[in-house]
Amino acid sequence: MGHTLPSATQVILNEQAALAQFRRALRQPDQAALDDLFRAARFHVAALANASHLLPFEAMLLAMLMEEHKRVRHLEILLERLLEQIPHDNTERMAIRRVSLAAGDDGLDD
Repeated sequence: MGHTLPSATQVILNEQAALAQFRRALRQPDQAALDDLFRAARFHVAALANASHLLPFEAMLLAMLMEEHKRVRHLEILLERLLEQIPHDNTERMAIRRVSLAAGDDGLDD
């Protein structure tokens, strides 16, 4: 008896094939960005296989979003380290305010 559900890898490949015309309509840099997103989704095939409560496309988008968020966090850390190396005096101060959703601060004043 065969598998009734496609594998997570097959889901990604099917979605990529379904979006082939969309991809062709994009400019070349945007095509490369879309390809990067699909590559990012493939990093999380094991997690996608365990997200059966989600629609396959939703799970794939979540994996893509997670990879993008990791890249943003990495860049934030690099920026903070670079700013710490810049000498500051009393007249010129630079500050970075990181919004921490985990701490409950949404960055909005009531």
